[in-house]
Amino acid sequence: MSDTNLAKLNCAEIVIKTMVANGMDTLYCLPGVQNDDFFDAMARLGGLKPVHTRHEQATAYMALGAALATGKPQAYCVVPGPGFLNTTTPLATAQSLCVPVLAISGQIFEQHIGKGIGFLHEVPDQLGIMKTLTKWAAHIDGPEDAGGKIREAFSQLMSGVPQPVGIECGWNMWRRSADVAFDDEPVRRLTPAIDEDAIEAAAKLLGKAKAPLIIVGGGAQDASAEVRAIAEMLQAPVVAYRTGLGVLDDRHELSHRMPTGYRLWKDADVVLGVGTRLQQQLDWGSDDALKVVHLDIDPARIGRIRKADVAVVADAAEGLRALTGRLEKHNTKRASRSADMKALKAALAEEVNALAPQKTWIDAIRAELPEDGILVEELTQVSYASRLLFPVYGSRTYLTTGYQGTLGWGLPTALGAKAAMPGRTVVSVSGDGGFMFGVQELATAVRHNIGVVALVFTDDAYGNVRRLQHDNYEGRVIASDLKNPDFVKLGASFGIRSVRAKTPKALRKEMAAAIKGSEPALIEIPVGTFPDPWKHFMRPKARG
Repeated sequence: MSDTNLAKLNCAEIVIKTMVANGMDTLYCLPGVQNDDFFDAMARLGGLKPVHTRHEQATAYMALGAALATGKPQAYCVVPGPGFLNTTTPLATAQSLCVPVLAISGQIFEQHIGKGIGFLHEVPDQLGIMKTLTKWAAHIDGPEDAGGKIREAFSQLMSGVPQPVGIECGWNMWRRSADVAFDDEPVRRLTPAIDEDAIEAAAKLLGKAKAPLIIVGGGAQDASAEVRAIAEMLQAPVVAYRTGLGVLDDRHELSHRMPTGYRLWKDADVVLGVGTRLQQQLDWGSDDALKVVHLDIDPARIGRIRKADVAVVADAAEGLRALTGRLEKHNTKRASRSADMKALKAALAEEVNALAPQKTWIDAIRAELPEDGILVEELTQVSYASRLLFPVYGSRTYLTTGYQGTLGWGLPTALGAKAAMPGRTVVSVSGDGGFMFGVQELATAVRHNIGVVALVFTDDAYGNVRRLQHDNYEGRVIASDLKNPDFVKLGASFGIRSVRAKTPKALRKEMAAAIKGSEPALIEIPVGTFPDPWKHFMRPKARG
């Protein structure tokens, strides 16, 4: 604590000053009466830039996108009741993706919480709801405990598994002040102490492996160099799906997608899982010959899906660095697997030839997106195929909802990523169904000049739903058709550069112009029915 002198501060001032002291400079928000004193404190103190949206859900999506793109904690603030409840979908997505988002919610008058009187925006047990979607959540009782609770929020955000946390504060409590000793020291990130015996056991097992395999998830996004070092030492293929894309550059010969991982799994003798639940591999089967080294910062995740022969509880980068040092002693001499790896990549390319209609669009996007550009995929036909086909060159450049499958997250999440990384190109890929969930945030893009390039693939349907209905129910479809606006005119009405691209060549031209313009842009892309991508993901058991 660098300043222990007592100062009269209210709860709002304590929270805001702590946020700034811990490196936050932006708050994604939508003000309202229960938080008026909080926002007045923001205006008086400075240090936090407000980025306000047109729907509460977008405040949380923007914080999520900013946190995914930077790897650093981000925050949003909304009113209680319906305001907070509107953010629960993005909050659940942040929870499932293990993303450090701070949710700040107002509350009704302190003395009436939990009494069911019927005050504006009152809901039963808001804090209980918040706790189900966060790693930690608390209610601020007054200025005397505000500092301790907001610092604990940052400690939880920055230590262990990086999941969201939440705080709430009563309407009449934001302004309550007292003489407090404010702590302006940044909260230090704490990581688990590394178990050297576990590292030794892992090194021995991997060092003697004849066919090692590495599986990476979102928890490895900040350990790219370390994953590459281990992979090259072991000549081990690195397999990623969705959240792990970009951990190893797709141009590296050892970098592979899930269908290839399935082929490799049946012959692997030791698997190293890094920052992943190994959920997909549950369906690939197992037998006694397969040994698993599971490295994750959260001990509760290790062994949840399948038993780990060696459990390493560690930050991904720290644990892999320790493992690299030990492997130098235990690793066997290995021949290059370059030829085999190139053959596997070629085999996957041949297998997914049926997805050529999606691939032509994906290739066009990749051709215009800079190497460090960020693609935000949503639940639409081109995005599904991109999980197999879109080359990802670096960590935190391919943002996905993961297993939550949150339709409608695309545009607002991309806005958050761009707001946090203004020097990078950010492209969102949506279908007409999902895009309309958050179309009002085009106004946010214009108001704050957030230069996201929004690609909207239109087929006048919830396309995936329609195809599954048609294929599985004798051609019957129901409630999957859509009536769309003219997206070009709609975008123009917001003041956004809006065009239509009917071919991949035209898309490249329009993307190039939009990226050069550095302003919000919308490109509508009319398409028809695409081939089914799912047969390339779904696999029977491979062993056991």
